[in-house]
Amino acid sequence: MGKKFRVGIIGCGGIANGKHMPALKNTGRVDMVAFCDIIEERAVKAAQEYGTPDAKVYTDYKELLKDDSIEIVHVCTPNRSHSFITIDALEAGKHVMCEKPMAKTYEEAKAMVEAAKRTGKKLTIGYQNRQKPQSLYVKECCDNGELGEIYYARAIALRRRAVPTWGVFLNEYEQGGGPLIDIATHALDMTLWMMNNYEPKMVVGNIFKKLGKQRNTANAWGDWDPEQFTVEDSAFGYVVMKNGAVISVESSWALNIADPDEANVLLCGDKAGADTLHDKVRINYVKNNRQVIECPDFSAGGVAFYDGKKVSPKDLEAQKWLDAIEFDTDPCVTPEQALVVTQILEAIYTSAKTGQPVFFE
Repeated sequence: MGKKFRVGIIGCGGIANGKHMPALKNTGRVDMVAFCDIIEERAVKAAQEYGTPDAKVYTDYKELLKDDSIEIVHVCTPNRSHSFITIDALEAGKHVMCEKPMAKTYEEAKAMVEAAKRTGKKLTIGYQNRQKPQSLYVKECCDNGELGEIYYARAIALRRRAVPTWGVFLNEYEQGGGPLIDIATHALDMTLWMMNNYEPKMVVGNIFKKLGKQRNTANAWGDWDPEQFTVEDSAFGYVVMKNGAVISVESSWALNIADPDEANVLLCGDKAGADTLHDKVRINYVKNNRQVIECPDFSAGGVAFYDGKKVSPKDLEAQKWLDAIEFDTDPCVTPEQALVVTQILEAIYTSAKTGQPVFFE
């Protein structure tokens, strides 16, 4: 075991408790020494469960950042505050993992990238779905050239009735949007990463607020309040890349669809195709003049293992993040990659608002 990093958590709500803090704890490589939340009780609870005996609690993140002994900060707040908290943390000399999406806007995300370059500190964004064994397998196929040139893809984040009704998910001011910025961001990140293509040329898209107005919805987490539902309930985009490849971005929290699927991709190349639909993998190609579908077995072995132990995507993400800091390598998700995701998502919202395509330089 190498050195232990001193970590501060800013935002002690659902994503911190469900992902970041347990994943960091499971690495055995950190001491969580500071916890901040505008609701002090949350920070106190997090400190009691995950903190060192002398862990400090804050309600003002700027006070946490004054602690020079803290090396790493995880930003787990609503989307609106991702940018300025991350920039302040970088300026304070901390490495930062910011929960997805990177920011509400492209300009905010761009400022985060510039701050990371200016300070020389590492910045990454929490796209743990890259670390699913299915994702890693397909990525390896892509990198090996097994699919050939990938010219069509679908980034899929479709829920039938699974609208998050807690926190600020339905608040456009705090979040910047609904399923497009919340869950399609994962699928789009995976798609661009697998294609290794970060050069969009044009985007057109639309958003819908249809089912959010309804009641008696059979929602997975109970009915939502239509008066509080200020974001879209579904959104769709069409992205043309500079090399001519196209990506369909599909997202919903509520949609009359019989076969929902979330955080998965479909890729079509000139040698073969691949998809991770329903968290399985199918590679399709032609062999001996026959159409073939190959389905790898993920029940044991393979890329699901890290140092000989099978771990969850969030745990693997945390391990690789700490490796990047300890060994001074690029994080798995670079800020430049996450910036393009935000750029495309913002363009879909802009196209929906204006009714016009958005072109990039």
